[in-house]
Amino acid sequence: MQIYITFGLYLAIILGIGIYAYRSTNNFDDYILGGRKMGGFVTAMSAGASDMSGWLLMGLPGAIFVSGLSEAWIAVGLTIGAYFNYRIVAGRLRIFTESYKNALTLPEFFAQRFPYQKKALKLISSSIILFFFTIYCASGVVAGAKLFQSLLGLEYSTALWLGALATIAYTFIGGYLAVSWSDTIQATLMFFALLLAPVMVMVNLSWAEINTALELKSQATHIPYSNWLHNVSGIGVISAMAWGLGYFGQPHILARFMAADSLHSLDKARRIGITWMVLCLGGAVAVGYFGLAYFTANNLELKNAETIFIELSKLMFNPWIVGVVLSAILAAVMSTLSAQLLMCSAAITEDFYKGFIRTSASSKELVWVGRAMVLLIALVAIAIAQDPNSKVMGLVSYAWAGFGAAFGPVIILSLFNRNISSKAALYGMLSGAITVVIWKPMIQYFGWSDLANLYEIIPGFLMCSFITLTSSIFDPVNPKVAEQFDKALVEFGNRE
Repeated sequence: MQIYITFGLYLAIILGIGIYAYRSTNNFDDYILGGRKMGGFVTAMSAGASDMSGWLLMGLPGAIFVSGLSEAWIAVGLTIGAYFNYRIVAGRLRIFTESYKNALTLPEFFAQRFPYQKKALKLISSSIILFFFTIYCASGVVAGAKLFQSLLGLEYSTALWLGALATIAYTFIGGYLAVSWSDTIQATLMFFALLLAPVMVMVNLSWAEINTALELKSQATHIPYSNWLHNVSGIGVISAMAWGLGYFGQPHILARFMAADSLHSLDKARRIGITWMVLCLGGAVAVGYFGLAYFTANNLELKNAETIFIELSKLMFNPWIVGVVLSAILAAVMSTLSAQLLMCSAAITEDFYKGFIRTSASSKELVWVGRAMVLLIALVAIAIAQDPNSKVMGLVSYAWAGFGAAFGPVIILSLFNRNISSKAALYGMLSGAITVVIWKPMIQYFGWSDLANLYEIIPGFLMCSFITLTSSIFDPVNPKVAEQFDKALVEFGNRE
């Protein structure tokens, strides 16, 4: 009963934030980017929480539980990628999106930055966002369903709807303000839960007992769980580290940079955000690693490895604390899912509805269309997530690659190279997205077994970069486009 009370209290607080944010949302700018008035702490916590999702508390610990520390290379790659995203992209994107007619979304920024393919870029980039984010949203719905299924003993289909509705409610009501404020609470919960769980294992088991348990498990499975390089090829390490490339193209993370109130806030956000990330990723790896030792030492079975954090918490904590820990898992799911729903809503509302259907739509009308789109995308994501055997990790991996390859190189080049033409940006974006979609089917068709484990973000990112740069050589940039870039660069220099 204590678990349900704590869990219910958390949901009530999040819904309350949504209602309060509703009263602070005056226009579409507020609904999509919070009026660009987020401080450093909120920016860092929101970026971290919207980034990590249920993957942090379910997918990664589950992978470590099954395969050991060889799965931790992803965490290393993500940390490096996030750091350089803050360093390279964050500040310029904040100023450039404001300089280019106060662009509220990435498709709008692409359209203003590369005006000679304005409609095509807006259409293509919005379509890419909707395609990959719908899959990404499905991963959040699956993670939420598994949490409610484990907690309440519900059928998967019932848990699916319950978990999704919890997130849809406050996103629908409060928009960006609700998402960013709740993310701050959710990131804090995730932080303490991930650090507390492995510490409790070490309180219950000595280091010698942990090593003995892992050694026994290794002998039974022939998996050296402490070996970072077990069954990992050079391509495997490169693929895991390549997750870091994805940061440069994730719309829900880049939106946090766009919403910051100043460059100074982004510097503060980088220091807070990277510290939070290192500790949380380390905690997630420790949950899987020490959780395996605990289950082995106590002769316990685990049917689904991705629920290790949930089951470990139930076994080790007071019911009141279990409620808080499980709320942290739901927080990870809700924070990312809400950010993704909002990005899909923005793409449809700002870039399709206002861009092509109702160019004269009022701000109030756009807010309500945005809310309707949150519901629509959520329903599609729920439909995709109907399979109870869906893996959170697989869904996240595919969507992450899609955004990183399609948008990452174009974002970087649009902020640093004045000579990128409109056609080059369009061709590069398309080539990156298409490469990710066809990579694995192409590998199977041609029988390229040596490349079977290469993460599709690598060929996609390289293809997008190559096509964008080479196309610009044969299609010189218009002088007016270069002049506007120079103005934005001067503005960035003045704000530093």
